[in-house]
Amino acid sequence: MDTQLLTYIFVGLSFALYIGIAIWSRASSTNEFYIAGKGVHPIANGMATAADWMSAASFISMAGLIAFLGKDGSVYLMGWTGGYVLLALLLAPYLRKFGQYTVPDFIGARYYSNAARLVAVVCLIFVSFTYVAGQMRGVGIVFSRFLEVDINLGVIIGMCIVFFYAVLGGMKGITYTQVAQYCVLIFAYLVPAIFISILMTGNPIPQLGFGDTLINSDNYLLDKLDKVTTELGFNAYTENTKSKIDIFCITAALMFGTAGLPHVIVRFFTVPKVSDARKSAGYALIFIAILYSTAPAVSAFARMNFIDSVQEVQYKEAPSWFKNWENIGLIAWKDKNNDELIQYSSGNALEGVKPNFDNGRGLSGERLVNNTPDLTNSNEVYIDRDIMVLANPEIAQLPSWVVALVAAGALAAALSTAAGLLLVISASISHDLLKKTFMPHITEKQELFYARCSAAVAIFIAGLFGIYPPGFVAQVVAFAFGLAAATIFPALLMGIFYKRLNKEGAIAGMLSGLVITSAYIINYKFVNVHLNSADNWFLGISPEGFGFIGMIINFVVALIVSSLFFKPPEDIYRMVDKIRQP
Repeated sequence: MDTQLLTYIFVGLSFALYIGIAIWSRASSTNEFYIAGKGVHPIANGMATAADWMSAASFISMAGLIAFLGKDGSVYLMGWTGGYVLLALLLAPYLRKFGQYTVPDFIGARYYSNAARLVAVVCLIFVSFTYVAGQMRGVGIVFSRFLEVDINLGVIIGMCIVFFYAVLGGMKGITYTQVAQYCVLIFAYLVPAIFISILMTGNPIPQLGFGDTLINSDNYLLDKLDKVTTELGFNAYTENTKSKIDIFCITAALMFGTAGLPHVIVRFFTVPKVSDARKSAGYALIFIAILYSTAPAVSAFARMNFIDSVQEVQYKEAPSWFKNWENIGLIAWKDKNNDELIQYSSGNALEGVKPNFDNGRGLSGERLVNNTPDLTNSNEVYIDRDIMVLANPEIAQLPSWVVALVAAGALAAALSTAAGLLLVISASISHDLLKKTFMPHITEKQELFYARCSAAVAIFIAGLFGIYPPGFVAQVVAFAFGLAAATIFPALLMGIFYKRLNKEGAIAGMLSGLVITSAYIINYKFVNVHLNSADNWFLGISPEGFGFIGMIINFVVALIVSSLFFKPPEDIYRMVDKIRQP
């Protein structure tokens, strides 16, 4: 059966499943809309948490980044997995015992201030919208390639699907939809990984195939990859090129940012008991580990297969997947030496890096680009890193149904996280801003209405971010984690473990972390892009890792300011003591 038709069938069936679950589990109260009525089973919550966690960044982009960064990409694996353990062990049980709807709710109550609640909402919206940009971008990429529509139209279709089950079902609908999405995405990730591992190494377990010898050869996969990449002018795949301080800061920013992500934290509010929160955290860790332990193998397979399939191949004889991705603008080829052969090596193929396509075709049938070729190197290929996992089954020439399955899995990963983030934004606006701050007398029915309206507006804004993304999916997500580390995490940690912290200190800390971190990221990623190099960074720390510095500044400012003002009231001390009790 045709790949296109299979993709329509797989995606259509998965969407029908999600919409059916949303109708079945639609929310009828704010309790169900915000926290699923606190009735979710720990195993189901563990699967939903894993789906929420394994976003487009994990499914689509992480392996792509590792494929091109090599060992430098390990920061994403270490940061995200380590951060989840930190969240599960250090924060989640205590916040569940607090027993409210949202993270700003905890901050507002702990710091006895609507101003602190408002600042927390602002920080949460910054983090969540930055994060959701990556998810919507991932949705657009999948739709554009596999359903052959424009990327922007793909984002709009994704918006409509999320609108349906997020606005209708709230957290109750999203939770059970995410259980289904986890099953789809993990199956879609593992099947091609197992296929390719068998084809390349003869080992059916990708995690073991990653360190095994190539089939009909005595050469290990990683040794071969090191040799090939160095011959093409790249650094060896298994070597670090980043400075140790940058590696540390990126890992730390991702780790502490993870522990401060509101859409993951709120997951632990949906189970009946505190003990269930701990159980669901353990289940989620197991479910997450399945994908994260497979990602390094997928990365290595993809990079090896990509080089083998295009290097020194005549463009007219290039594989169909290369031209398919070229047609939607995520691959470009510029024949620098007019030999009609594809040459892939280190360096940028084009000035301006990203291709600006013309409407015409070249002598070999390639899409023409208006960019001037970068003649400082021999590389002729531009490839968007976000496509590597999606293209991997095609590169390895796997059956059509596997290609269609990956498309459905990628959409499941992106939509699951997007829905969770949008719900958090909606809850913060309707519950924390309206009900708790500006409109305390509204009824539950009115609050539910405002929650759904907020979700609709958030989906619209998220779509705009998906259409105009600030970078690769995983990079955008890294910025979100940095902002979370610099703003929300210190307020939560000190709120539980440092009773002396008062509202003035918490507010000052969150604002300082937000302003300094966002200013650093905006400067190097949007304003002075030409200065975005290690020579110009503060202490050699990249924008992806600066969230750790923002976090340190948050802690220092909060402690200093807190010492200048009165201690919190006695009832706050009692509340913290109660939360701490097992």
